[in-house]
Amino acid sequence: MKLIPVISILVLSSLSIGSASAHQAHSGGIKAKQQAGVIAPFDIIHTKISTEGNTAIFHIAVSEKAGTSKPTKTGKLAGSRAFAYVWPTNIDSFEVGFEHQAGILALAVATHPDFDDTPLFDENRDGNTGNDGNIWHSHWVVLQPNEQCGKGALGVVDIPEGSKPRLPKTWPGFPILLDSPGWQPTINGETVEVRVPFDDIGVVSSAKFDGVTAGLRINVDVHAPLFCVVDVFDIASGDLSLPGKVNQ
Repeated sequence: MKLIPVISILVLSSLSIGSASAHQAHSGGIKAKQQAGVIAPFDIIHTKISTEGNTAIFHIAVSEKAGTSKPTKTGKLAGSRAFAYVWPTNIDSFEVGFEHQAGILALAVATHPDFDDTPLFDENRDGNTGNDGNIWHSHWVVLQPNEQCGKGALGVVDIPEGSKPRLPKTWPGFPILLDSPGWQPTINGETVEVRVPFDDIGVVSSAKFDGVTAGLRINVDVHAPLFCVVDVFDIASGDLSLPGKVNQ
């Protein structure tokens, strides 16, 4: 299945010129060309997933300055924004705690200054677990096409009121298929990486994947659809066809 949710490219600032490191060779995975209309922190040049023992390593490299661009704080949840580095996969959502085949399972490294959705973790270590949304953190999200988010757009799957779907133990309580497992991403120079343990690494080894940088927005009505992908900055494959193969 091919999904092409490219809605618009948000130009957040003047184009940054890629550093020399952006031109270094990257082995395996999906290699992508620099995009003239995408600022460096979201301009994907390489993405891959590899495994070490029972740990999967999710990797994205951008032109430069990974993680340096964040949304502007608005002071309210409604209409607030998030930026994310995302690895869409064809892994069954059941493998991380949701129902079978609930949608497109993706790992995301996100930041959003107006809300905190990792209530079990104190990322900034200040003793308050409810004020860390502006720090880059990891999520599992389940995505589906949702025309209410825009033509050809994706949204995080909503949980209808009164329903009780299977959810991970670290589900943060939002009425969407979102998990906050607490795996701390490593952001260094041009790269974003997350190490994720699996009970059965075989579900990852046989998976296919892609790489995306995107902007998401909370609905101004704070209602279904709650969380939409409203801007796709870059897609490693160009068409979200999930051509990447793990360890290749």
